[in-house]
Amino acid sequence: MGKRLIDVKDLTLDTGVQQMITKAREEGIATAFDRNTELGVRCKFGELGVCCKRCLMGPCRIVPGGKGAQAGVCGATADSIVARNLVDMVAEGMTPHIEHAREVALTLLETAEGKAPFEIKDPEKLLRVAAQLGLTVDGKGVNEVAKEVALKALVSFQQQFGVLPWLEKMANPKTIERWKGLNLLPANAHQELAIAVNRQAMGSDADPVNLLLGVMRLGITDGYAGLKLSTDLQDILFGTPKVVKSEYRLGVIEEAMVNVSVHGHIPMLADKVVEWSEKLENEAKAVGAKGINVFGVCCSANEVLMRRGIPVATNFASQEAVIVTGAVEAMAVDIQCIMPSLPKVAADYHTDVLTSLSYSKLPGATHIDFTPERADQVAQEIIRKAIANFPKRNPDKVEIPNERVSAYAGFSTEQIVDALKKVDPEKPLKPLVDNIVSGNILGAVALVGCTNPRVKQDWANVEITKELLKHNVLVVATGCSAHSLGKFSLLSPEGVKYCGDGLKGVLKAVGQANGLESLPPVLHMGSCVDNSRVADLIMALADYVGVESKDLPVAGSSPEIQSPKALAIGACFIAHGVDVHVGLMPPIAGSELVTNVLTGSKEDYELTTDGLFGGKIIYEEDPIKAAHQIIERLKQKRAALNLPN
Repeated sequence: MGKRLIDVKDLTLDTGVQQMITKAREEGIATAFDRNTELGVRCKFGELGVCCKRCLMGPCRIVPGGKGAQAGVCGATADSIVARNLVDMVAEGMTPHIEHAREVALTLLETAEGKAPFEIKDPEKLLRVAAQLGLTVDGKGVNEVAKEVALKALVSFQQQFGVLPWLEKMANPKTIERWKGLNLLPANAHQELAIAVNRQAMGSDADPVNLLLGVMRLGITDGYAGLKLSTDLQDILFGTPKVVKSEYRLGVIEEAMVNVSVHGHIPMLADKVVEWSEKLENEAKAVGAKGINVFGVCCSANEVLMRRGIPVATNFASQEAVIVTGAVEAMAVDIQCIMPSLPKVAADYHTDVLTSLSYSKLPGATHIDFTPERADQVAQEIIRKAIANFPKRNPDKVEIPNERVSAYAGFSTEQIVDALKKVDPEKPLKPLVDNIVSGNILGAVALVGCTNPRVKQDWANVEITKELLKHNVLVVATGCSAHSLGKFSLLSPEGVKYCGDGLKGVLKAVGQANGLESLPPVLHMGSCVDNSRVADLIMALADYVGVESKDLPVAGSSPEIQSPKALAIGACFIAHGVDVHVGLMPPIAGSELVTNVLTGSKEDYELTTDGLFGGKIIYEEDPIKAAHQIIERLKQKRAALNLPN
């Protein structure tokens, strides 16, 4: 490599990953961490968002500081170009969630029709969701209701008029009215994506304010046709999560067993891989293994962790490290956050990387086409390929870090409410609200998003969380950020030592009412799409108090943001009036207008998302400083509610 390699201790907080990066280097294998170093300084035009490639007159680049070209060939200014590029990025982030939701809706439909080998694991939630949607359930069987719910879900991708069903029936009425006044109510998720592509095309929308309102519209669409829809239907199909105890870190890989990693986001394949790993255990023993060990990476990990207790090895930035252990027989992937490098890394070992969706393939991987109807067949094939690979291991290349820590997951909104019922059966939200009012809980922050090789892995996620906990801020977590915290005991009661006295007392009281020494300091609420659970909890609290979500002392934070999906989720949060902290600046700094609208950095600026919705972007790389900026905003919202600080 052309550049001096960075010390592994500066790349990741996870000592097991440090060990694997060192091993990879010794074996001549490049990982994302070293490729990041090799790339060096990034293009400043790209970082600022002032590069336009939307037609063949360009690329056009606006020179920051007014020293060069200040408009593209067509006349587009930095404000227009930056806003268009942000629409593009948020649409790119929203699309995987929308397709995720559509895939799950089709699976529910085929399950209800008896065409797919899944079952309705939570009929109670099915009936609850059906009732929320205004469907008649009396006298109907489970499959009939499931079919009606699935068809109602598919309306979100088809109807030309009206409002998305999940939004119309489940969002706060006052918030809906605000969005309606700004023309932000979507009818059809696919239509919104088409409009987003159309409005950023050359010669189309060039009004930066209108484009930024389009970003909010995409965020709202993502929230209700992507996140909320996915979570509800997945709970119906696979069960609403309840608290489970499991383990984290690379030490969950078992040397004496056939190891299979599930990686990606859509849970249908991962769930079936777990099921067939149990059914085919004797075949693994026949080749000399003690059994089959399934573990997770990224959000597929979250899905099977919170429903089946499957352990988690690591998160996005270090996904290659699991293969470098030399002890993984197969990595089954679907879509989202899967590095194209995986088959190249696997070529140095005996590992099969197995893709499963026709529109998500990797050079060098083996493809087994997954459809809901073929779910059992595909899962069996994956497990049998892994079993066949076990005798092919090279013992000289096997090195598994020995760290593993316990963690609790599965804090769905329903599980949190059930836990609070043990304190107050009649008004379960009252204990939470009372402790917010008293100041024992200053507010709540959702830690969401990613890990990014441009930031020391896990470090910013962990440090901001510890600082928030110290100041009595309740933290919930999703996605790869949750994995960061799981690896460092913040999803375990052991981590309560980081909490301030007020928060610690609340967690212990609720935990002991539920038979635990304490609740963990951070509540694991699920995968990326499960940020809808966070929104559900916020809206439930707002409804209980009689305010909107924008009025509550709550915020979101993505200290190691990487994926455009996190920007789409952030846009959804901001549209609901919830601040979003980011540890890396989205490519917007090339436009003073766009930056001010989204961050409210100039108090005299007339139009901001904070003014329109009650939420804004907070940009701060230092996690401790970021924690205190968030705390100040929580205090402002408390003061507006006449709560003590």
